[in-house]
Amino acid sequence: MPKYHRPRRGSLAYSPRKRARSEVPHIKSWAEDGGKPKLQGFAGYKAGMTHVLVIDYRPTSTTSGKEVMVPVTVVETPPLKVVAIRGYTETPYGLKTLTEVWTEDLDRDLSRRIVLPKKKPERGWEDLENADDIRAIVHTQPKLVPSIPKKKPELMEIRIGGGTIEERLEYAKQILGKEVRVKEVIREGDMLDAIAVTKGKGFQGHVKRWGVKLLSHKNSKHRRMIGTEGSWTPSWVQPTVPQAGQMGYHQRTEYNKRVLKIGENGEEITPAGGFPHYGVVRNEYMIIHGSLPGPAKRLIRFRDAIRYHKGVKVEKPEITYISTMSKQGV
Repeated sequence: MPKYHRPRRGSLAYSPRKRARSEVPHIKSWAEDGGKPKLQGFAGYKAGMTHVLVIDYRPTSTTSGKEVMVPVTVVETPPLKVVAIRGYTETPYGLKTLTEVWTEDLDRDLSRRIVLPKKKPERGWEDLENADDIRAIVHTQPKLVPSIPKKKPELMEIRIGGGTIEERLEYAKQILGKEVRVKEVIREGDMLDAIAVTKGKGFQGHVKRWGVKLLSHKNSKHRRMIGTEGSWTPSWVQPTVPQAGQMGYHQRTEYNKRVLKIGENGEEITPAGGFPHYGVVRNEYMIIHGSLPGPAKRLIRFRDAIRYHKGVKVEKPEITYISTMSKQGV
């Protein structure tokens, strides 16, 4: 008898729900930018949430043009340091690394993360001229953030978009070995995607992890057990069966987050007593409309929005009030 084959029905969604391989999010795709060459992303540490009063910038909203209160997330964004430029070439199997050029001025703390290269490649920039994609290797500077109890920087890759390859290389030469601030990459009113690892909740049961119903009052053992592990055939437990396991600590992407404000002095937006589990914001910061994944102190990466096609451009949201009331409770 021939083998019966068909595509599977239904979506596995986020399955398998296992722990993220790294607390530093990995970005697989980037938006196509037709402007001037620039970094297409940034990173910061989540401080906490508060609320602001802002003139509603959404043209289709019922409160458009009126003052509304919205929840916001404060992200501390100290400067990123560019340590290398990497070139990729397109192949039938995807992007492959062509070459990379490292700066000679490397931070000593970077040796906590990787083994620092000892010699400089001779034909670095010449080979990069043949690249199809240019990206910058940057690292964070947690030593500038007293609230983050770590010395080891996070290392990541950010695409350089806009312009031609030659223009991107010229931009890359300008930023190599230097610090890049958030205002050089992101503007107030921009739409971004936020990528981070969510709060970890450990090993949880079927009910909490999948939201299945409790068993009826006639069950013989426990109400929070699963009713069945699946059909008789096939003779294995299928991945669609809800089971206990890891919950949380998954990498997630939230699309289309609006930047309401970029400031330089974080103390002006720090609530009385500091943010819970974080403290005082002392560096540059961003105020993002809505919530972001992850707990306080978690690294959040941002990129240019890849699914935003409405074309609603906001030059600069008008904020009338930022709450600095204590979040510690009364």
